[in-house]
Amino acid sequence: MRVANTAPPAGRTVNRVTLAGTLGMYLEFYDYAIYGFLAGNIATVFFPGHDATAALLATYSVFALTFIFRPLGGLVLGSLADRIGRRTVLVLSLTLMTVSVAVIGVLPGYASIGVTATVLLIAMRLLQGFSAGGEVGAAITFVAEYSPSGQRALRIAWVQMGSFSALLTGTLLAWGLSGALGEPAMDSWGWRIPFLVAVPLGVIGYLIRARLDETPVYRELKQTERVASSPVKETLLSGPGLKNLSRALLIPLLNSSGYYVLFVYMPTYLKTSLHFSTGKALALTAAGLIVLIACMPFAAALSDRIGRRPVLLSSAVAMAVLAWPAYRLISLGNLAAALAGVVLLAVAFSGHTGVVHAALIELFPTRVRNTGYSMGYNINTAVFGGGGPLLMTYLIAHTGDTGFPAYYAIITAVGTGIAVLLTHETGRKELVA
Repeated sequence: MRVANTAPPAGRTVNRVTLAGTLGMYLEFYDYAIYGFLAGNIATVFFPGHDATAALLATYSVFALTFIFRPLGGLVLGSLADRIGRRTVLVLSLTLMTVSVAVIGVLPGYASIGVTATVLLIAMRLLQGFSAGGEVGAAITFVAEYSPSGQRALRIAWVQMGSFSALLTGTLLAWGLSGALGEPAMDSWGWRIPFLVAVPLGVIGYLIRARLDETPVYRELKQTERVASSPVKETLLSGPGLKNLSRALLIPLLNSSGYYVLFVYMPTYLKTSLHFSTGKALALTAAGLIVLIACMPFAAALSDRIGRRPVLLSSAVAMAVLAWPAYRLISLGNLAAALAGVVLLAVAFSGHTGVVHAALIELFPTRVRNTGYSMGYNINTAVFGGGGPLLMTYLIAHTGDTGFPAYYAIITAVGTGIAVLLTHETGRKELVA
């Protein structure tokens, strides 16, 4: 049954909803970004007594462990959003993330309280993984259900741009602090600053989200008493639900490698594997992120005009073809060549990450949209994204081959391309119950 779309929300309301979704995603992924960028400092504070590689592997193990809880958060909070509403979960997930990032910012190190510090760090990271699993689905669904069908991908792209803007902010802040304070001060107390900066942002995001109304399509679903009593069961046991869930698991393959290996891991890769200075590593990553953020809205707007499949396929082909030469340019050790390689990767990836969330949301009806999207996307991210930096660090350390990030990008691009080919076009369709 179709949910009526005859009275679209006013433009000001849609803008406010987009801002609320973007702020929340910014905070969620700002935390992931700064943890990745400050991995070396965090390793020193919470995993002392190891050699540099072992400490870094331990730090990235905690990073990867966080992602085990993302599918759980997606399952619990995603189904909750389908049963009681999107807005409630938006507020809850942001609250959990703000509390956990504040605790990390003031957490004593191993030198002060011993292994308790490491345990508490892990506990807060797991809480962040749980909240992020619910945040992504709730924020994307909320914005999608408020957006006109001809602007859906573009509106969602702004939310996704919030996550990459968080990466950019984390990069620039880590770069500035490292240069201004030096490594001893960063290891001692400077690493806390980026975490504490996130707390007021969380409070602002909470105040904005708490004043929003529920989405029009969900309100109508509730008024007509068609809310799913068990969205998880409905997704898993119905033929269409299971088929679309498998698509939601495979289409974002490139997104997982692109976000967590190409960009979160990039500063560490440039510094530890290719021996760039910290400043150059962060500057190159920032340049790539600026290019990516600039390209995303154009890719999204194009998909609103010609469809999701052509843009997603083009991006997958571009990444499969360009990943190896781009990483070869980066590995030359020349700043100009490395910049060219990073820009190539950013442009190729923009066509995927600017569109993929709209394509996934449109696979599912309103009754189970948050559940289906959250389960598929978060399981994919947990398996192929969160463990990416750990896997790359391990493989490069044990083989000496710095080309593994390129191999990973190519494999995931091919997987995404095949999944998109097997999926019908969803662009410009009304959301249905």
